[in-house]
Amino acid sequence: MIHTIKSLYNNGQGSSIKAISQHLKVSRNTVRKYLRMDEESIAQQQSNPSRYKHLDDCRDYIIHLLESFPKLSAVKVLRKVRECYPSLNVSDRSARRYVRDLKETTTLKQKRYYQPVLDMVPGVQCQVDPGELRGVLIDGVETTLYFVVFVLSFSRLMYVALSRTPVDTERFIQMHDEAFRYFGGCPRECVYDQTKLVVLQEHYRELEVNPRFHQYATTVGFQVKACRGYDPESKGKVEAGVKYVKHNGLYGETFKSWPALEGYLSNWLKETANARIHATTNKPPQAYYDAQERSFMQPYATPEGFQDQGLMTRKADKTGLISWKANKYSVPMAYQNSRVEIKPEGGLLLIYDRQTQEEIARHHLHSGKGHIVKNNNHYRDPSQAIADHEQAIEQHVGESLGKRLCQCLQKAVPDNYKDQLVGLQSVLKKYEPLNLSLLESISHRPSVSARQVDELLEAYSQAPERYQEETTFTPASPELLTQLSAYQSVLSTINRTGAYHE
Repeated sequence: MIHTIKSLYNNGQGSSIKAISQHLKVSRNTVRKYLRMDEESIAQQQSNPSRYKHLDDCRDYIIHLLESFPKLSAVKVLRKVRECYPSLNVSDRSARRYVRDLKETTTLKQKRYYQPVLDMVPGVQCQVDPGELRGVLIDGVETTLYFVVFVLSFSRLMYVALSRTPVDTERFIQMHDEAFRYFGGCPRECVYDQTKLVVLQEHYRELEVNPRFHQYATTVGFQVKACRGYDPESKGKVEAGVKYVKHNGLYGETFKSWPALEGYLSNWLKETANARIHATTNKPPQAYYDAQERSFMQPYATPEGFQDQGLMTRKADKTGLISWKANKYSVPMAYQNSRVEIKPEGGLLLIYDRQTQEEIARHHLHSGKGHIVKNNNHYRDPSQAIADHEQAIEQHVGESLGKRLCQCLQKAVPDNYKDQLVGLQSVLKKYEPLNLSLLESISHRPSVSARQVDELLEAYSQAPERYQEETTFTPASPELLTQLSAYQSVLSTINRTGAYHE
């Protein structure tokens, strides 16, 4: 590399120090150092075996890792290097020293984290903390990962549950189920920070626990405990665990797909996180758990149907919308500013009255984010029923004719039938006195909208002679055809199709 640097520099006639640094993936200080050395110094260094280090063979790769991911620990650097250089024979201590020396010239020193450690008894406590990591590449897309870390305080056995979206109460409960199944038992208490997933409010250390989560905890048989606000040291084991997952487990990794990420994390837990020698216990967490803690855990089995028991509650806002999975869905007007219960099922969001458990609305779940899904009937006055409008039309034109006209409207615009009835009433009032013979002929069409009735009545009001000629099958005179030229397009469409289409 030294000769390469000198040849590229060419006594100041070639590439600049910065360009050489970028090309060779080394620091500018390293380039300057070797440019200052004369041929004799270079020969002495090359001939001195004590100067050679095993990691020098993969120095460029290590520098590339540190430049791409400055917070990588020396242990993980060595693990990634061994994946590329299986025959490499170097100790962890040598790797730490080598990486430390490189960081002095290539990257900033990594911040070191400390946490208090408390002595615990086996099977009693599990510390739980959510985290997230932004910018993880999954199938080439930068993605934010949401996860929850579970750490048993005695053995330090760890489990990590993943989520594609921000964690809600239901997913939080499912993550606990995953963790307890992984542990093969349930602790007597779980410690949390004051997240709304667990603690709704605190009054002088009296906790108001999320009722849905409290139901699960009491069913399973563990006690919910929360540390004081802004006091992460009271659950330092899992706080350190979140950092460990981010920096050792996920940072610097890319994944082809979500299943690939899940497979990697499962393997990382098995072969790294729970197999390493823990700095406090001096034992591998999995082996220590199997030997000293497993027998003290409470037996655990997923509560039968716990995912289906108890509906989730949401409060509708003043516009009658509730939030679910980053989208909003409408409820009837009577439930504005009120709490309702919801249940996602089979691609649908079912909404219930909290008192009667009667279904009040259902929507197809939207796969995107930021969308509003509305049922227009939720925003209409329920006191005026469709039957009232139908009755009003029948009284206006006669029962038989009125029913046929209503049927035509319903076939033409079924989704907005009520609006069509209101529109037809306005049209009938507009053209009084009505020509019932014309309405009779209109009612025999397969379908017709209120707007089409309006256009036909308007055409008749402008040229009643034309309608008379057509009903008696007398050919129209050229003068009359000229007079009715404004309505030729409408009438030709009707004659051709039997119905007027917009």
